Amino acid sequence: MSNYIPKNLEFDQPGRDKLIQGITKISKAVKSTLGPRGKTVLIESPEHIGGMTITKDGVTVANSIFLENPIENLAVQMLKDAARRTANSAGDGTTTAIVLTEAIIKAGESNLTKENNITEVVKAINVFSKIVLKELKKNSRKITKARLLDVATISANNDKTLGKIISDAYNKVGNNGIVTVERSQNHETYATVTNGIKIDRGYTSNLFITNQKNDESVLEDTLVLVCDQEISNILQIENVLKPIIQLNKKLLIIGPCSVNVVNTLAANVVRNGLKLCNIMPPQFGYKQHELMQDIALSVGAKYFSEKTGDDLSLLEMSDLGHADKIISGKSQTVIIKNNQMTEEIKNRISDLKEQQENTEIVSDREFINERIASLSGSIGAIYVGGNSDIEQKEKYDRVEDAVCAVRSALEEGIVKGGGMALMNCQKKIHEVFLTKVNDDEKTAFLILSDAIEAPCMQILENAGKKYGDIYPQKTIKINEDYNVKTEKYGDFFKMGVIDPLKVTKTAFENAVSVATTILTTNAIITHARAIE
Repeated sequence: MSNYIPKNLEFDQPGRDKLIQGITKISKAVKSTLGPRGKTVLIESPEHIGGMTITKDGVTVANSIFLENPIENLAVQMLKDAARRTANSAGDGTTTAIVLTEAIIKAGESNLTKENNITEVVKAINVFSKIVLKELKKNSRKITKARLLDVATISANNDKTLGKIISDAYNKVGNNGIVTVERSQNHETYATVTNGIKIDRGYTSNLFITNQKNDESVLEDTLVLVCDQEISNILQIENVLKPIIQLNKKLLIIGPCSVNVVNTLAANVVRNGLKLCNIMPPQFGYKQHELMQDIALSVGAKYFSEKTGDDLSLLEMSDLGHADKIISGKSQTVIIKNNQMTEEIKNRISDLKEQQENTEIVSDREFINERIASLSGSIGAIYVGGNSDIEQKEKYDRVEDAVCAVRSALEEGIVKGGGMALMNCQKKIHEVFLTKVNDDEKTAFLILSDAIEAPCMQILENAGKKYGDIYPQKTIKINEDYNVKTEKYGDFFKMGVIDPLKVTKTAFENAVSVATTILTTNAIITHARAIE
């Protein structure tokens, strides 16, 4: 019994009350950031530069919260899970997920009675939820270039400059391209777009350099050899080196070469004027194997791999790929190709997108994003600068959210922002409610009807407005949306106040999942500990 740990048990309403106290605490901190007039949160944290950070990013605020009371802390962890899953899937909407979760739980506490069968109420909530999701999809629209700018601007907390940088980058890379976020080395924030494959490996010898000014090896109209087995002897690739030298062609070797082989290649570059370059394979392990497969497919080369038992001595000219241009620096290489995308590449991209949908681990999703970008041939990078480390971190969080939000909008389209997309679903669930008769279904309708108002109400509250003053009538007309930024009514689609459908949908789904779990909780078991 050496591993024996005593437990504390809480039951029924007293236990749920403590869960709700935890939910209220985390929600109060996070929801103050919601909307264009949301406030920033100051966080003390050893994980951030200077031991603190200032942010309006909901998931950053949520992740920083740990409560002393174990039951309250369990509720916090559950809400963080809803926020994290929303961020992983849609890249944004974490604050909305937390606001909705709290609203569903509090509406449940207000409307549930002893006469209700909680299992039947939850079942009815799930039925009404599916109606809300269908209505959201029905009311969504495809994204245009102008709306893409609006999504980027709103997700960057209404920063027009950042919104323009992000939307311009996405317009350049296209639908299949990927935009990444990096930290700038100065105070400026800017974007770069590469039309090709970016590999995080540079040349293996500075004798391969052709552009002394930029310390780069630049080769045009280049053949490409892709392999993961070490070339330990120059004779292993003699079959292709001879014709390349005879025809005065250029060659990029993406593969490990022994020191002797690198020196031999470099000596031929210097003495005989050959146009050669060697870089190491990117990444390690299974990631290296998958990236090398993608690179080979992109340039039209055969991938010679130890894992599949390929023999480099059988290498022929037809096994080499082709690039219009390669630019290899100290730490990275860009392969530019202007040829049309083949059906094989399109199919690979489609398979990767499906794989990404089924992957919950953030790092794996980002890796798949990189692979899609490599195959599609367009990579954008936004470099975020700031006048201080704290400013840069806060801006970086906003840009990262906005980049993910735009990606989600491109995938599934857009809906009205400001909480109005959910508000406009009330009429539909009311129509369905009129066909329902029992008390449990009535309770479920009241819970969900109250909850979907919460994001809109919170945005108004953060702007110092009262919901009842802005929308005196319960039913809101389609063209009577209130913009808290301009303090004018109108149609949010026309005003550019929009959110990605995927963000709103995912936040709502995760909120319902976590909230109904808490509402059906009847016993809570925690480790016994001393609480002052």
